[in-house]
Amino acid sequence: MVGIVVLTLVPISVLAEGNRLTELLGDLQFTLNGQAFTIARSPDPEARLSDDFAKTSRICPPFCLQPMQALPGVTTLGEMEVIDFIRGPLSEGRGALIDARLPEWFEKGSIPSAVNVPFTTLAPENPFRNDILVALGARPLGGGAFDFSNALDLVIFCNGAWSDQSVRALRALQAAGYPLDRLHYYRGGMQDWLMLGLTSSRPASSRPAAATQGSDG
Repeated sequence: MVGIVVLTLVPISVLAEGNRLTELLGDLQFTLNGQAFTIARSPDPEARLSDDFAKTSRICPPFCLQPMQALPGVTTLGEMEVIDFIRGPLSEGRGALIDARLPEWFEKGSIPSAVNVPFTTLAPENPFRNDILVALGARPLGGGAFDFSNALDLVIFCNGAWSDQSVRALRALQAAGYPLDRLHYYRGGMQDWLMLGLTSSRPASSRPAAATQGSDG
């Protein structure tokens, strides 16, 4: 986790051609740990979702609809708020963008600059859970207690409104004592991110993912 906050932004391409993020914002380009990223929308008007993100029906359980507010005190974000988070707390070394899905899903494509912290690793029975909290800025006090004064602001997401992985991650962090005002829930997750034609990326060891392709549900 060390180094996830070393982010250097380059100028925003406000005159970028094609499909823009907003009227005033063409795309967002930034460098993280020496790797360049761009968040943009697909300029192809014929682009469509594929694979599991094209599904309209999933059996509940386990794929049940999640509430707009995951937990009292946790802010729910939309896409532009996620982008603002990357431009703000993440770029300033105060935040991390957390993909709470299992690794095999993360490897198929995620939001550029996201770090994979599977929801299962935040469970108290995980022997490495405390190491993860320390990587997120918590300071151990002994006896399982932590000082979260310098903990990072987190944006947590998973596959979308029909997936509970990010909600389970948020609940686990709450149980560990993580301050709720430093936790943010991107409810739309990869479903909405890809539906809007936004760029996705894979780990360096994997082939880059197309902006309109998703991972398994």
